[in-house]
Amino acid sequence: MHFTGSGTRRSREPRVRQGALGRHRFGSLVELLEDDPSFVSRAMFGCVGCYLGGRLVVVLADRGEPWQGLLVPVERAVHAELRRELAALRIHPVLGKWLYLPEADRQFAAASRELVRRIAEGDPRFGVDPAPPRLPRRTGAAFRRPRRSA
Repeated sequence: MHFTGSGTRRSREPRVRQGALGRHRFGSLVELLEDDPSFVSRAMFGCVGCYLGGRLVVVLADRGEPWQGLLVPVERAVHAELRRELAALRIHPVLGKWLYLPEADRQFAAASRELVRRIAEGDPRFGVDPAPPRLPRRTGAAFRRPRRSA
């Protein structure tokens, strides 16, 4: 529910999502984040990355284990602390620098709501700055070194 301009309450209408987020079966989990004007979602490696304030804060993955749930980009220094607070979080078996909330965990629904709530409230432990774009590879005739004559 939210308030209209006149101060009266009305039911929230279903949100129409576009693009990769709209097609993703976990897209509704990040509805709370979508209210932030800086929210952006992008397709990434068959998943959907969600950004707030330019920081990658959660990745929705639906590709089979170990890519089936929520990937949580955080610094390694806060892994233990967050895992104590949210017991369903695991260290991702492939991307060990991030945490993972597997859909198969019996606490997935409650843990995902709590995780998204903390992110929406601005918990600074969640999120990483995206890597700078890579420069194009130097290939082709324009980049070849001239041969030395003997």
